[in-house]
Amino acid sequence: MYGGGKNNKPRSAKIISYAGLLIPSLIVIYGILIQSGVIYSSHPVDDFGFLVFSFLWLFLGGLQYLFPSQSKLDSALRLIAYHLLAGSYLVFISGIFSPITVCWLILTVASFIYFRRIGFYLNILTFTFVVWSSALLWNRIYGLSPIYYLIVLLAVTITGFVFVAVSRYQEINKAELLESKAQESLQRDRVTTIVNNLADAVLSTDTDGIIRVYNAASLNLLDTNVSLNGKHLDEILPLTDQEGKDISIFKELKTAKTVVKRDDLNYAFDSDDKMRLEITFSPIRSSYSRSKKSETHDGYIIIMRDITKAKSLEEERDEFISVISHELRTPITIAEGTISNVQVMMKHPDATKKMMTDAVGVAHEQIQFLASMVNDLSTLSRAERGVSASAEEIDIKELAHELHKKYSDEAKQKNIHLNLDLSAKIDHVFESRLYLEELLQNLITNAIKYTKKGSVTIIVKQKNDVINLAIKDSGIGISKSDQQKVFGKFYRSEDYRTRESSGTGLGLYVAQKLAHKIGTKIILKSRLNFGSTFSISLPAKKQ
Repeated sequence: MYGGGKNNKPRSAKIISYAGLLIPSLIVIYGILIQSGVIYSSHPVDDFGFLVFSFLWLFLGGLQYLFPSQSKLDSALRLIAYHLLAGSYLVFISGIFSPITVCWLILTVASFIYFRRIGFYLNILTFTFVVWSSALLWNRIYGLSPIYYLIVLLAVTITGFVFVAVSRYQEINKAELLESKAQESLQRDRVTTIVNNLADAVLSTDTDGIIRVYNAASLNLLDTNVSLNGKHLDEILPLTDQEGKDISIFKELKTAKTVVKRDDLNYAFDSDDKMRLEITFSPIRSSYSRSKKSETHDGYIIIMRDITKAKSLEEERDEFISVISHELRTPITIAEGTISNVQVMMKHPDATKKMMTDAVGVAHEQIQFLASMVNDLSTLSRAERGVSASAEEIDIKELAHELHKKYSDEAKQKNIHLNLDLSAKIDHVFESRLYLEELLQNLITNAIKYTKKGSVTIIVKQKNDVINLAIKDSGIGISKSDQQKVFGKFYRSEDYRTRESSGTGLGLYVAQKLAHKIGTKIILKSRLNFGSTFSISLPAKKQ
């Protein structure tokens, strides 16, 4: 009778359908045994009456099995029919005291399933009426004590109450179980969502190191699309320390008692491509582990992140601070010592004006060196932070003339010529003026510094939609071995002619950074003793 009650379930309806087929068959067989005299009954009925009862039972059973009810009204009508037929059978054929009375409990359960408490109470009320009718009808003939009828009524009623209470209790337990499963599923989904959205790679293994859970970041970190489930941790995560020694992360896990963090391990994609990892791992201890030995756990959790860039920047920072400290110490010491000497000479009567002028000149030269270094560091900082990087339209011809005018006097002081070589027609460019101007200034001052005789030429040429800017000098040139290093931070050639000129070793490094910021690259062409040419290319902006 599916669909009859608000809490009715297909499984319960199916069981009741089977019962509706089997119980009538059992009742008919029991009636046949009564009619044939095998079983004694105090309520004989003629054969026609028995056939009518048997037909009605089998008809209802077959109807219920073949055509389960699909509405509440249909279920109610069928239950009423079953109650009328069962009550008539108990009163007129089997008797209240027969074993068939137990089958009334099936109707009790069915009434509760389809119509809950109201169905159960109506069922018990109906059975009370059946027992009372049987007592009125047959007690005059057999003279049984009313206590017998009361015992049957109480037995069926109490048993029905027990069945219904157990059924209700099971329903409550099932509802609580379903709610618990739903909450567990919700919490699991929440945790899974959180883990999958973490930027760090997260792996969970069992006690044998076999991976059971991992997030999307793990696949990204290991650069793979292959499932990690069921694989051993050491198989997918071969690690080495800073000395190149192989490290078994699973062995590290087994010795861990609490949370352990390591940032000295490398993961190698191949022989030439390594990644520095920060790995945090610990045993997983569930809540019930407190009752176990402290050494027991349920597996391991591993959290990993790529710190290659961070470590590289950290090492560069330490190196930078070390080199800057060294480079600043020398000119500061010289300037401080020279100024101290001037103070002493000012008090000494034999000190000449030339001696003090030379000393002040040395101090001034060192302070200029410090100013140059500070200026280079400031330019480098701006380039790396992107300060004042907004692009604007630049007249290259005008900029070239400004630079030529600005550095002509400096070139004359060294007895070299600063030349300007421009195409007849040159378009504008659209770049950061600050970056481009500082880049060209670094190249020009560098060329003048290392050119003892000859010339330095500022060249601006346009070919199609590309403007080429070059700084060409006739200076000492750069050897092939040094050409790969001159753009390094604080690098200065070992050539004695380079050492004759003071410098910070930052000029070309800063120039390279600025070139990268404006989307170009410095091309170096040089030959020892024949000068150097530094050039860049920029797209032209049509007028």
